[in-house]
Amino acid sequence: MDGATPPPAPRRRRARRIALIVLLVVVLLGGGGLVAGGLYVHSIDSGIERVDAFDDVPEASRPQVVAKGAMNIMILGSDSRDPENASGSRSDTIMLAHLPKDRSSAQLISIPRDTWTHVPRSKEGRGGRDAKINAAYAWGGVPLMVQTVEEFTGVRIDHVAMVDFAGFKEIVDALGGIDVDVEQGFTSTHSLNPDGRREFVEGRQTMDGATALDYARERYAFANGDFARIKHQQQVIKAILDKAASGGVLASPGKLNSFVQATANAVAVDKSLSLLDLAMELRHLRSGNLGFFTCPTKGTGRVGSESVVFADPARAKGLFGAVRRDAVPEILAGGK
Repeated sequence: MDGATPPPAPRRRRARRIALIVLLVVVLLGGGGLVAGGLYVHSIDSGIERVDAFDDVPEASRPQVVAKGAMNIMILGSDSRDPENASGSRSDTIMLAHLPKDRSSAQLISIPRDTWTHVPRSKEGRGGRDAKINAAYAWGGVPLMVQTVEEFTGVRIDHVAMVDFAGFKEIVDALGGIDVDVEQGFTSTHSLNPDGRREFVEGRQTMDGATALDYARERYAFANGDFARIKHQQQVIKAILDKAASGGVLASPGKLNSFVQATANAVAVDKSLSLLDLAMELRHLRSGNLGFFTCPTKGTGRVGSESVVFADPARAKGLFGAVRRDAVPEILAGGK
């Protein structure tokens, strides 16, 4: 997998990662002030970069729609500052966001990047074998990630979003910082600080952009590695949503403008996703209506020389089956 040829570069060099996080935050802004927020959403929607997410996905291989009206969005995130991700061709964060038919809530399910699964063959002939799930992006870009996640989950993906987690820095700073509860103290040894280190103490603290990015990307300090990073990323997402929905952001034209500028520079979506339409549909959504889960696993192990994560097939099938049917109570139960 390490020798895989990266997909061809999009029109912009290393195309900006798409961000559902930004989408949800903008949705909250639209909900808090439909006139001002709606205009900001429209300004982003009209000039947003678009990617070809589905053009090369064979229709015959795709799951059928089971629950009409529900929406499933695949989120791909990349940490271009990760020492193990210098090429920028891997997707280090994979989430499936489920929006129920009634749009009263949202469930975000993280899939560990090292999950061992079958990757379909791309049109260029790469893949077609078992590998870590994030190899799909290196071998076939977004379309192969769509195929792989759909095959793994059995859920049909309606839209795609991506985010460069390094973009958290600008977004958090534009919001004036975020509040995060650190459950245990640790030392980040891959920090943005000049000496590469940052100390995190247990308890609630306000983080600026650089601190939040260090918090969201650290995994080497924990015995459970990427699982801790997933949890911290979920915390940061919720904190961004909480801060963006606060009256302080809406009441300050300067903060609102800075936030919009920071997000607009980082956003791209698939060709058919309308931020404005979705913002109107989700205008009542708040972070309290969001559920964060992780795909059930049996733990880590090795396949040859690779350290991998093994999914729990039975539990994962139940969880993603509930997503496919839009059975929210079952999603909540299966994600525990």
